[in-house]
Amino acid sequence: VQLQASGGGLVQTGGSLRLSCAVSGLTFSNYAMGWFRQAPGKEREFVAAISWPGWTGSSTYYTESVKGRFTISRDNAKNTVYLQMNSLKLEDTAVYYCAARWKTVSDMGGLYDYWGQGTQVTVSS
Repeated sequence: VQLQASGGGLVQTGGSLRLSCAVSGLTFSNYAMGWFRQAPGKEREFVAAISWPGWTGSSTYYTESVKGRFTISRDNAKNTVYLQMNSLKLEDTAVYYCAARWKTVSDMGGLYDYWGQGTQVTVSS
């Protein structure tokens, strides 16, 4: 199983980035996907998650600090999950990780089954 995160970079405050996470080695549509981040000297924290498609489509979940600015989405045909980040703030600076969990979405990183390698997002003033 591989989760390959990409799309990070350096951006000014108020700018945008779109992270991608390409997944291989598992049946993507059976997995909930999450994005987490870890800033220097801080613990990893939940950012956003999207449920498996199921019978009624995917649901999305966000930590309070990114609601209205970040959007998580998935393309099951491409086995890819995205995180569109708008109106970026200095405090969004972190390494962002994607993760996969069988069926059930969660905001607890310890419950995820697979992790990507991380992509650095740096927001400058």
